[in-house]
Amino acid sequence: MLGDNYKKHFMKQKMMRTVILSLIPIIIASIYFFGWRALLLLLVVTIAGLATEWIFEKKYKRKVSEAVFVSCILYTMTLPPSTPFWIAAIGIIFGIFFAKEVFGGFGKNVFNPALVARAFVYVCFPAPLTIQWSKSAIGFPGGFATYLTEGIEAVSQATPMLIFRDTGNLTSMTDLILGNVTGSLGETSAILIILAGIYLIYKKVASWQIMAGVLIGFTGLSGALYALGVSQIPNPIFGIFAGGLLFGSVFMATDPITAPKTKEAKWIYGILVGVVTVIIRGYALFAGGMMFAILIANTFVPIMDEGVNAYKKYKKELKAKKEEVAI
Repeated sequence: MLGDNYKKHFMKQKMMRTVILSLIPIIIASIYFFGWRALLLLLVVTIAGLATEWIFEKKYKRKVSEAVFVSCILYTMTLPPSTPFWIAAIGIIFGIFFAKEVFGGFGKNVFNPALVARAFVYVCFPAPLTIQWSKSAIGFPGGFATYLTEGIEAVSQATPMLIFRDTGNLTSMTDLILGNVTGSLGETSAILIILAGIYLIYKKVASWQIMAGVLIGFTGLSGALYALGVSQIPNPIFGIFAGGLLFGSVFMATDPITAPKTKEAKWIYGILVGVVTVIIRGYALFAGGMMFAILIANTFVPIMDEGVNAYKKYKKELKAKKEEVAI
């Protein structure tokens, strides 16, 4: 009975379920590192996001997409552990409405709803999103024994990118890989994100070309600037593992709806995201940059696909003319 009601109201999407499965270890890790508030925050965001999409889909007599659960999880995992519930809820409501429903619902949106939600709260509520961080738990039972880990009191304990920007110091690579650093809920453990990326590539859910393109674009520009001695640019390895670059590369940039469809455009898109991330991190006010880089690249996706298809058509016509002349 419950299953029949679910099928009646929800659009079954195998791809989205695969993404959710890949995110489960990251969700569990967020609880371990920062406490059970992470799960409660995810619950609040999911209820708000689900309700928003349900209201609009019901009006047009359409089913709610399971993609809304992915959007809610991804958005929550980009938030600091202590983000006020009401701010988190407002963000996902804005993201689902303005980045998805106004375009006509699932499959028609140009921008990633989770990123739009994150960008909105980042700009509108900067204090909770930029200066109110919580320490990462260590040892056992870690955050499983607390509601929320202790808040930070100094810049020297902030996120790896903020520490580098303010002091020039680099966080230990071991801490970055394992996740024992201050940061957003799901962006701290590089090893879990990498494993999730491998799983999604294996399941053919996420594009490896986009992920590789991001790393190539980011490493190429940041490596060049670092070699030239630009002080605000850290070494590329640190840049890859710090901040949200890996999380954004695996889960956000590869969004099948807002990413390019042609193989060539996927490479261009990924490289653009990586390059813009370096520029924003080094020269803008934002310590991260990945979020805005993907949204900027989303804008050019239709042009990229159109350009690739036009070029292929031109080459095909040119080849046909040469064959006619040869005959």
